[in-house]
Amino acid sequence: MRGAVLRPLAAPGPKHYVGGMRRRTRGGLAGVATAIVAGCASSAEPDLGEIYTKAARFHDAERNPVVVIPGILGSKLVDPASGKAVWGAFGGGAVDPETPEGARLVALPMKEGVPLAALRDKVAPAGVLDRVKLSFAGLPIDLNAYFHILKALGVGGYRDEGLALAGAVDYGKKHFTCFQFDYDWRRGNVENARRLHEFLVEKAAYVRSERKKQFGTEGTVKFDVVAHSMGGLLARYYLEYGAADLPADGSEPKITWAGAEQIERLIVVGTPNAGSVQSLIQLVQGASFAPVLPSYRSAILGTMPAVYELLPRARHGAVVLGAKKERGEDLLDVALWEKLGWGLLAPGEESTLAELLPDEHDAKARRRIARDHLRKCLDRARAFQTALDAPASRPKGVSLYLIAGDAVRTAAVVSVDPTDGSLEVAERAPGDGTVLRTSALMDERAGAPWTPRLISPIPWNQVMFLFTDHLGLTRDPAFTDNVLYLLLEDRR
Repeated sequence: MRGAVLRPLAAPGPKHYVGGMRRRTRGGLAGVATAIVAGCASSAEPDLGEIYTKAARFHDAERNPVVVIPGILGSKLVDPASGKAVWGAFGGGAVDPETPEGARLVALPMKEGVPLAALRDKVAPAGVLDRVKLSFAGLPIDLNAYFHILKALGVGGYRDEGLALAGAVDYGKKHFTCFQFDYDWRRGNVENARRLHEFLVEKAAYVRSERKKQFGTEGTVKFDVVAHSMGGLLARYYLEYGAADLPADGSEPKITWAGAEQIERLIVVGTPNAGSVQSLIQLVQGASFAPVLPSYRSAILGTMPAVYELLPRARHGAVVLGAKKERGEDLLDVALWEKLGWGLLAPGEESTLAELLPDEHDAKARRRIARDHLRKCLDRARAFQTALDAPASRPKGVSLYLIAGDAVRTAAVVSVDPTDGSLEVAERAPGDGTVLRTSALMDERAGAPWTPRLISPIPWNQVMFLFTDHLGLTRDPAFTDNVLYLLLEDRR
């Protein structure tokens, strides 16, 4: 397999080659290809099989198993009652969110005065979305999603344990374990972090059992985690706070690094650590993720707590309100959403609320329920962001790595018309097309006076930037090369 070619920036302007990548890579991540001599027309790619074969074939009780955590939309969701795919398959046999029944299955329940954690439905996660299957004009279409992460791990000798246990693939005994953590990405990240804890405890017991059989010793089991997009937020919360819930009073929780009992090395890829204006745009306007896919109305997305947790921070100046260009609007204030008629409180979404709340026939009562749900989601998002934004000092034995994109002009600031609440992208900045460079870094210089050195509450070990877009990060050969180095060869 070939890989680790670092391409010129996709954005127009002067060409930046591998030497530029080296200068913008903190911590000297290994695996970067030899610099292209200026003026050369070709680039070199290392043979990853040759580089990592020995390390991939070396199995002992000291090597950590790997857990892959996808981002939002990255897990299949299924309705057990009907067997229909709520997310992850499209066309015949899948839920259509543009129908009343489908809208209720995709959205989360709402009920006034009931905590978000208690508002549950029967929809359940059913595996990581390694390939999206959909149908258009009767023709099946496959879109690669997390397949590329699993493919990269396969080069390193890691094999998906779920497939092995299901008997789908016979890997024999000479492989090392990789697990996929699927989760209901509609729900809050803290709730899913608690589920991650249960998952890791269960898998650690399995790994100890397998080590006993193969090596005669169990040893201490810790995991290396590769988390994409929102999955990185979930994993970061778990690493710092373990299975603890957020304080009920909204205060800043104490960082305990309880998750370090399970996780040794965390690699986050394209994670919006400071949020993304795309989440605000979709909460206000709704979303259509591809021309061949159905549309998801803003009120449906507005029932999902996790989407609010992706909102940008007010202090970073991502929203400009009115002709005076005032910045710093608190996007987590329910009064702002009511004033501007956003999301669940949009006048045009009253018919959607009627579909989502079929037993409530009074329009005012439906709006009251929607406002209550919105307030709970915003309050929870504020508490979650407060927890993740707290400055942290990394304890011994824990490693944090970031792989992000900074070659695509990405929405950075949105302008809001105060008369109707409409949004328009006002500024763009380097990123991966979805997540800004500054957000991935959690760069607190955003919206503040510039200083030459990074200011971030996240204690990164190393940071690497690739010249590609959000989903393309996992397809880039440099991603494969560097992730394998970190998992297989980097000193612990």
